[in-house]
Amino acid sequence: MQYEGNIYKMRTELASPVNYFLPIGENQIAMNALIGKEIKMNFTGQINCISCGKRTKTSFHQGFCYNCLQTAPEASESVIRPELSKSHLGIARNLEWAQKHDLVDHFVYLAVSSEIKVGVTRNHQIPTRWIDQGASYAIKLATTPNRHIAGVMEVFLKTHFTDKTNWRAMLKNEVAENINLDEEKEKVIQLLPAELKKYIEPDNSTTAIEYPVQQYPQKIKSIGFDKIPTIKGVLKGIKGQYLIFENDTVLNIRKHNGYFLQIEY
Repeated sequence: MQYEGNIYKMRTELASPVNYFLPIGENQIAMNALIGKEIKMNFTGQINCISCGKRTKTSFHQGFCYNCLQTAPEASESVIRPELSKSHLGIARNLEWAQKHDLVDHFVYLAVSSEIKVGVTRNHQIPTRWIDQGASYAIKLATTPNRHIAGVMEVFLKTHFTDKTNWRAMLKNEVAENINLDEEKEKVIQLLPAELKKYIEPDNSTTAIEYPVQQYPQKIKSIGFDKIPTIKGVLKGIKGQYLIFENDTVLNIRKHNGYFLQIEY
């Protein structure tokens, strides 16, 4: 089979294991079916901005041209740092966009990979966000009415939990053991000040996530199309937004949003 077109981060479906689909042009490749098979991926040299669609020599912030990096609402700094969102004050790059993305319910959560991580995501991004980060378990901490409040809570909890994923440990499947997320959530409730405690999410269920991996890498070698235009190898698994190939090589698909590829298998 052969496909070509601009690629975007993989779409996921929560199952046991997670189902992955790679958007390429007008098509989607069911990636789980390719595990154990050889894939050839060729970068043509063309990159298109995921916001405006124009060709760009350099991709910024996982898929934007420089102009959209500076102006597109989906590239604003509050995407990375939710506490900086000012949409609730009527201030945003695009208020119409903010109404649909910032001024909606957000979840603050705890996720477990190599350690416990605190994070924020929009209401419709659960469990997608957890899967994209390669989490093995996760639980909702709080539901807030906008992005800013969720960010404030995250900043408060950063003194007790990391807000980063150790991607190398995640890809080696080094999962933190003996963690009870119900107990961790109870600790969070005791830590929070009263003005934030009122947003605690009553749902205490833990989501467990299994990934389609035949073999985890032992010594990781990250590869990318900017240095290696043609990547070829047997796919051993998928975790987070990474393809895991033989010989311990890994490819971050999300990093290459907007890259025009030719794929055959």
